[in-house]
Amino acid sequence: MATAPHPQSTDELFHALRENHQLPYGRTRTVTAEELVDAAERFAEPVPLIHALLELQEAYTYGSDPRKSPVVFARLLTLFDEQPDAFDERLRAQLFWRFKWVANALRALPEIPLASLRQWLTEMRDRYEKEGLGLQPYYGQAYQLAVHVGEDTTLAYELWAGRRRTPHSDCEACEICERALYRVAAGDDERALEVWAPVLAGKESCQEEPARSVSHALLPLLRTGHADRARELHLAGYRACRRNPSMAGEVGRHLEFCALTGNEARGLELLAENRNLFDEVDSPLDQLDFLTGVEVLLRRVEGLGHGELPVAGYAGRAWTVTGLCAEVRGRGDGLAARFDTRNGTSAQSGRRTVRLDRAPLVDALELALRTRGLDELVPGDAAGAAGARGAGVAVSVSRAVSALPEELPELIRRARKMDEEGHPDARACWARLRGLVAARGYSHPEDPAVGPYGRLCADLLSDEAYRAAERGDYASAVDLHEEAAGLYEDAGAPDDVVLARACALLAAAEAAGEDGEGGEDEAEVKAAGLADAHAAVVRLHEEATGLAPYVEGRLLRLRASALGVRLQTSGDPAHAAVVFAEADLLQEFATRHGLTTQVSGAMLLRAGTYALSGDLPAAVAEIDALRDRLASDGPAWQLPRALGLRGRLQLGLRDAAAAHADLAEGLRLAAAWPADAVDTSRLHADLAQTYLHLGRPDEALTHLTRSAGVDLRDGKRVDAFCTYSNAAQLCLDLGRIEDSIALLDSLLGEPDVTGGELDDRLVAQLRLLRARSLHAGDDLKAATAEFVALAAESAGWDDDPGSHAMIAAETAMILAEAGEFDRAGEVADRALAAHALSPRYELISNCLRELARLRAQRQGPDGLAAALAHLDEAGRVAEAARAAGFQPVGRSLETALAYEHGRVHAYVGAYEDALAALEKALALLGEPGAEEGGAGEWAECVRLAGAVEGIYLERPAPALVRLDAAVARLTALGHLEECEPLASLAAQLRDEG
Repeated sequence: MATAPHPQSTDELFHALRENHQLPYGRTRTVTAEELVDAAERFAEPVPLIHALLELQEAYTYGSDPRKSPVVFARLLTLFDEQPDAFDERLRAQLFWRFKWVANALRALPEIPLASLRQWLTEMRDRYEKEGLGLQPYYGQAYQLAVHVGEDTTLAYELWAGRRRTPHSDCEACEICERALYRVAAGDDERALEVWAPVLAGKESCQEEPARSVSHALLPLLRTGHADRARELHLAGYRACRRNPSMAGEVGRHLEFCALTGNEARGLELLAENRNLFDEVDSPLDQLDFLTGVEVLLRRVEGLGHGELPVAGYAGRAWTVTGLCAEVRGRGDGLAARFDTRNGTSAQSGRRTVRLDRAPLVDALELALRTRGLDELVPGDAAGAAGARGAGVAVSVSRAVSALPEELPELIRRARKMDEEGHPDARACWARLRGLVAARGYSHPEDPAVGPYGRLCADLLSDEAYRAAERGDYASAVDLHEEAAGLYEDAGAPDDVVLARACALLAAAEAAGEDGEGGEDEAEVKAAGLADAHAAVVRLHEEATGLAPYVEGRLLRLRASALGVRLQTSGDPAHAAVVFAEADLLQEFATRHGLTTQVSGAMLLRAGTYALSGDLPAAVAEIDALRDRLASDGPAWQLPRALGLRGRLQLGLRDAAAAHADLAEGLRLAAAWPADAVDTSRLHADLAQTYLHLGRPDEALTHLTRSAGVDLRDGKRVDAFCTYSNAAQLCLDLGRIEDSIALLDSLLGEPDVTGGELDDRLVAQLRLLRARSLHAGDDLKAATAEFVALAAESAGWDDDPGSHAMIAAETAMILAEAGEFDRAGEVADRALAAHALSPRYELISNCLRELARLRAQRQGPDGLAAALAHLDEAGRVAEAARAAGFQPVGRSLETALAYEHGRVHAYVGAYEDALAALEKALALLGEPGAEEGGAGEWAECVRLAGAVEGIYLERPAPALVRLDAAVARLTALGHLEECEPLASLAAQLRDEG
């Protein structure tokens, strides 16, 4: 089936070839290249056919299809022999360069006899000699064949490496890799890394480099003690080769690296991301390289006792680690044997054995911010069950739960007793009971103390409802509590009926508050609903008689909580008094009946109410009293929460050191209890904020990711993804670009993301962060593609035009940076249209000014008209912002506009206009003061004005007066760093004068 219209002229053919050349390597590009060869043949002209055949051979070569590359090259060689004049100097150079491609392709095919490989090298040598070309490329191929076959490479290496490079030699980066691998094979890792240094530093690169070198250098780096550098290169190098069939071997080495550094779970994640390579790699040698890396990983996972884990493999069936490992072993052994038979040596099998037998090089190297162990990758991974009922009922624990009773009646009684006490281990009991009840053949005990089967089912529903509410799924919580209430009623448990219905009322108020309708403010809707829920719970409480003390204590806690959440929602201090009243009532009742959990709950509520009312010292005093009580009387599991609140209060009082002490101690104590029961996630998140206040961002990042990990295990996926998003942004702020990209790639590969189950706006936020990270990492092509896709999607967000304006504005700037000014203008127009609905003055102004700057910088005088049009539009935005009373952060929009007029005119050579605009900007900025903030912008404006005046207008005297005065001013104010570029420019002008 044709992928594009057939060209009707040679001009159309060449246009189509250029378009196809821009596509990524793969099936689409290859099929189109084949069709374009067919089209070129119809023109009966050699030159178009030569170009089409060259494009097709490249598609085959980098699409990992070595069998077809030599066939295409044979046609090219025939054309050269028959019509040499059709090959100009550039085409001739390409032809002789590609002799090496054919040599590589033939070497990758075990069905090609060794004699044929040597014959091809002889053909290459003879052709090079006939053309008068240097033989270094030929000796390079001879060396690579010797390495592949397993011959003594000493002489072959010297014959190649000792010769001077020629225009047809492999690129510098590729040759560096070969020389480094020679050192690795000799056991000299240190020397190999010295040779690799220019490539690993990014100073030398090509189509395959540095990704190829990085994959080979990972283990030498570990063996020489450079683990951090290996980690850094793994993150960057893997991204450059993932899912690429022509770099399957490189992917295999990254999988091997994961297996040998204690990152088996990450290895399985990367394997799933590259499942296409099982079916899309046509090169047997690349297959062997890839499969060996896969087997290293799978054998390691299987050896750790996780052979039953599901794993991505060949299409058409489901695989476990054990099953896929056996399949890969058979295929890998078969490929190695075929190569050894062809080569007459055991080199390929020997190298494969060395890789498979290699022991881990480090116990654990943290490769990514999101770390997971194999124990978390259970069959039917919960990641794929997000949103399913019960997805969040798994118990997250920080330590082993005390031994559970073996006898079913005792287990039921233990669960209920712990539930009455509010003990965290109750959830482990309910989880165990849930599994027993769901098992085939369950028989309910006939024990009056246990009660009927329906009551146990209601208990399990209630526990599930509490978990649903904790992860914010209030609608499900309402349904579960109501269902439990019905079963309790049938079982003759009136106390539990009242409690379940009261919980349903509060959950319903929370759920209604999330979906405010009728144009009312959402906070007001929720606050009103909570007040109604409180009144309804009070009525339930008053109408019930003979309640057990623990049930009555819970009802009082629900009443107080409803009002506490209302205060938190409304922020109205007038709502605080009734919260204190309910908390006092709860504390008095709980103290009288010895309900220690409810006593501490009342005191926590009082402390929180003081804090919400703005009285932080009173809140600290309350929490201190609670801390002392918990230390002496318990319950101990409440202490981490109390310390967590105290830490947050200390942050509010701007005492980060005290906050750190409380939160660190709370986290230490939390390790003794289930993570969800003591809110370990919140402790990590608060500690992250504390570390930011203390100026320790790397430690903050660690705790952010730990917080998200706890939430993810507890089924709070939205919370987890939001926290991970914050972590990715912090990585970006810290310049840890590859960490940010790796984290976001991991999240965006989750089943509920790829399956469209997670909130689309949250996913868009993650993708936006990834696009920004790619841009920060200088991957302009990938960043542009992601921004363009997001801009197209966000155009349909009728409820949020402001976000579309933001995304479209950033997209326009990225497109302009890529030189696509027409598309940039179109997207900027869409950003302006969205801005009209939901103003984003500063963002839109920044976008328009940047488009103007890039136009002028890239196009010079030819781009001036378009640049000025952008600046005119930015001027209208500034006027509208001023009329609306908008106050930007930092300099005014008018000042920024004047400065950009100066830059734009300077780029196009209109220096008088540029200087006038810059002087206007300086007047708008005003003289700098001693405070931080404006001095840098003022100094840069002075510097540019001085450069325009002194260098381009050739008026150094007034420029020096300007610069010297500015240096004196800044020095007097203590802005010494801002002085440096001005003093440097002044010195330059004096030297040139």
